[in-house]
Amino acid sequence: MCKSPLHDFIHGLPKCEHHVHLEGCLDPELIFHLAARNGITLPSPTENPAYASIAALTTRYEHFTSLDDFLAFYFEGMAVLRTEADFSDLAWSYFQKAHADGVHHAEVFFDPQVHLSRGVSYKTVVDGFAAGCKRAEIELGLSTRLIMCFVRHLPVSSAQEVYEEFLSHEHFESELVHGLGWSSSEVGPPKDMFREIYASASAKGIPLTAHAGEEGDPTYISTALELGATRIDHGIRLIEDPELMKRVANEGILLTVCPLSNVRLRCVPSVEHVPVRKFLEAGVKFSINSDDPAYFGGYILDNYCAVQEAHQLSVMEWRIIAENSVQESWIPDERKAELLVLIEGHVKKHMVEVGV
Repeated sequence: MCKSPLHDFIHGLPKCEHHVHLEGCLDPELIFHLAARNGITLPSPTENPAYASIAALTTRYEHFTSLDDFLAFYFEGMAVLRTEADFSDLAWSYFQKAHADGVHHAEVFFDPQVHLSRGVSYKTVVDGFAAGCKRAEIELGLSTRLIMCFVRHLPVSSAQEVYEEFLSHEHFESELVHGLGWSSSEVGPPKDMFREIYASASAKGIPLTAHAGEEGDPTYISTALELGATRIDHGIRLIEDPELMKRVANEGILLTVCPLSNVRLRCVPSVEHVPVRKFLEAGVKFSINSDDPAYFGGYILDNYCAVQEAHQLSVMEWRIIAENSVQESWIPDERKAELLVLIEGHVKKHMVEVGV
């Protein structure tokens, strides 16, 4: 919990999360639990001391040296996910934490390619995660969107396989999966490796986003936009290209910024270096998100608090962030209107309480 006088206001502020990987919510306790439930043997402590205990694995997560170092643990952890119930339980675990942090709308990523490569069917993954989303909508009152991500460390043929499954199941038409993105290793693979898939999806009216400008330079962002992305995940290196930043601001492109993730993966030395104020001053829309919270030491409220401690934002600046998060969500106008009313009411209530 942050020590800011605005903590209670920030906690209660209605939030939208646009950048959280459900597999990244698989905390060590759940990893060990699902491994036992499914009879899966985790790496031996001799092979990898991090798996000696829940505490040891939690501690290891505090010392990632790079994105690729993190990804090795991220993909190892996924091995415990086998059944539809596993995926549903994982999603529900995230939604409960998000709801407690003040999230009213969540757009969540999932990475089916990695599951297919270990023999778990696409249908098992989607049905499980979709069940978790539905439960969150019914029991917690959240609205949700499920976004399928292609991973850049695997061949394009692997992405094409899951894309064809997505199309054959008509998951976009049935509103089970609401958009597509890409994630995983940024620097190394071709910047435009999903060009043909994105062209196909764009022609079908499917919303597109892309991880870019986290470790990679601003050309990764411009390439993603060229391919049809209307949202950029991370995007913090946008500040290195003033002209591109003007374009992003003018076109209202949302950046889904993940402050604690940026620090944990050593993209920036501290949250003070995440360009929150520069984006606000330039009129760049962004939301604040948790990315892979089980690995990076914080869910969405932790990220909001870290930003407040580092940048000392005002109530009106938080209102701008919250309203932009709503406006650029992939939801109907009616739901946007509901959330904007909640934000306005929360701000007015705070103003009355402080005598403004």
